[in-house]
Amino acid sequence: MIRTLTAFFLCVTTVSLQAQPKLKIVSLNGSTTEILFALGLGEQIVGVDTSSSYPALAQKINKVGYQRTLTSEGILSFSPSHLIGTVTAGPPSTIEQLKLLSLPMLIVPEVNSPDGVENKIKLISNFVGKQKEGENLLKEFKLKMKSFQKPKLQKEVKVLFLYSRNASSIFVSGTNTPAASMIELSGAVNAVGDFTDYKPLTSESLVSANPDVILITKHSYDMLGGGKALWDIPGILTTKAGMNKSYIVMDDLLLLGFGPRLPDALKELGNKWKMID
Repeated sequence: MIRTLTAFFLCVTTVSLQAQPKLKIVSLNGSTTEILFALGLGEQIVGVDTSSSYPALAQKINKVGYQRTLTSEGILSFSPSHLIGTVTAGPPSTIEQLKLLSLPMLIVPEVNSPDGVENKIKLISNFVGKQKEGENLLKEFKLKMKSFQKPKLQKEVKVLFLYSRNASSIFVSGTNTPAASMIELSGAVNAVGDFTDYKPLTSESLVSANPDVILITKHSYDMLGGGKALWDIPGILTTKAGMNKSYIVMDDLLLLGFGPRLPDALKELGNKWKMID
């Protein structure tokens, strides 16, 4: 009887595993790609957007393009079984075209907070049938967030985040951006608070902000032309950051992605603020 039951359960397990088809996922955002890998689904991703740089294996996956300028033809050329992205994915016309198909698609909110990351993990793990793995990832994330402590600074550290497309196209972050949220969550102060989103950088606004440190992503740093080009920006040498040559270059996805590595990014920034303080 025991042997019969054992054989029965083994049979049911085998059938159950065989009944789960391999997914063909196209991920339209770096943070969603990172979460999918953390859930153990890296080998089932057939296409990613250009922001999908972590883990290193993600860089070897075929690209569907930049997440804001996607085409339905480009995405469908990968014959995906599932599409996963964030509200950043676009243009809207492409997303609307994809919604008309009978293709499972998940578009998750972009909320620049630890709660926002938890929500991403929950939504994605449920969507791909990895609830248990999602619970484990959430537990790990919460433990790491709990261990992070904002640095106790003697004075406020004013941070100016710059975004650069090239040496002649430089933008500064106001409020309500991923960069502003990261600055505040890690214990510093955003040097610009009188507007939302991004605006072109001017020498006047730079002098007025007078940041202690410049924060910039690796991609923007490279597009700008490196350290020399940074200090050639009109007005920057009159700021505290310019006088002290104080700047931080950080990986784009780590800094702005709001994915599972958020606690690591906050800890790294917090340590930088303590050095400046």
